[in-house]
Amino acid sequence: MSDHYETLGLSRDASQEEIRRAYRKLARKYHPDVNPGEEAADRFKQISHAFQVLSDPDKRRNYDSTGNENGNAGFGGFGQGSGGFGFADIFETFMGAAGGQRGPASRTRRGQDAQIRAQISLKDAVFGAETTLQVDTAVTCEACNGSCCEPGTSPETCSTCHGQGMIQRPVRSVLGTIMTTEACPGCQGMGTTLPSPCHECHGQGRVRARKPLTIKVPAGVDTGTRIHLAGRGEAGPGGGPHGDLYVEIVVAPDATFAREGDNLSTTVTVPMAAAALGTTVTLDTLDGPQTVTLAEGTQPGHVEVLKGLGVGRLRGVGRGDLRVNVLVATPTDLTSEQRELMERLAELRGEEVVHGAKHQKSMFARIRENLKNL
Repeated sequence: MSDHYETLGLSRDASQEEIRRAYRKLARKYHPDVNPGEEAADRFKQISHAFQVLSDPDKRRNYDSTGNENGNAGFGGFGQGSGGFGFADIFETFMGAAGGQRGPASRTRRGQDAQIRAQISLKDAVFGAETTLQVDTAVTCEACNGSCCEPGTSPETCSTCHGQGMIQRPVRSVLGTIMTTEACPGCQGMGTTLPSPCHECHGQGRVRARKPLTIKVPAGVDTGTRIHLAGRGEAGPGGGPHGDLYVEIVVAPDATFAREGDNLSTTVTVPMAAAALGTTVTLDTLDGPQTVTLAEGTQPGHVEVLKGLGVGRLRGVGRGDLRVNVLVATPTDLTSEQRELMERLAELRGEEVVHGAKHQKSMFARIRENLKNL
């Protein structure tokens, strides 16, 4: 059996709050809804079991003192057969008695936290949106409303422990026969039994179900952003309160726009003649059609900036920008007539190839320079 403290990554003097935080962090990582697979499922069971023991002060004290969560760890030579009594039992008997007898355990417990993923479009990330997800989770049983009992019935006081949740039994030890206290086997320490468990939830007070969940996605989220929904996780046993739900956002790639922080970028390709003469281009942006005017002599790598057409700022005001990268298409497969016109143009302009410092900057150099000047 693995050590419960090691399972949760804690020291043995960890506080209850540290135990709770460690459990929530690991449970979100290995929950079957988030991390399917047998290995993750086994790990989740270990984490849940360790938390169940260490979050209960009495169970934790017993585990710390005996090294065994059931309090049956022995100490060599102190007989442990049927009716035997070990060193751990002696320790628990004398140390536990000082704190008084424990009361019955409650059937009502808080539900587990859960984490799911939600994929959204880039447009939803830019502007924010409402989206509806289908969530597999534990919900309060509608048949019994979380009471665990068939309608019209109720729990009954345990006849074995008379509602105490604990019983005492004599055991033999090197010190003679002494009395030990343990959870009642008749009611599992609850103090009550269910004569007629609910037929729907089998006495658990909750069932598994798939239900729709509508969430508001704020503008500016990105892949990896987590939205915390308090009280929207799994319902607790016995009608207990819900845990929390964490929704991890995944933004789907867009065919036209790329995201760079709060900015968007896109590319427009214009013919060589249009770039030389100047032109206007209509772009389909996430805000609708936008007209961009390109000046005469626009060079490859030129960047037009459309202010305020980027991504909404998640924790700020306003939006980023849309950067339009201009590519100039050089014509290929010229006809003889077109070639003659190009040659005539080159002759009229006195164009020549220049080698050295006077040559024009490369496209990438111009892009870098334009970005610096923004």
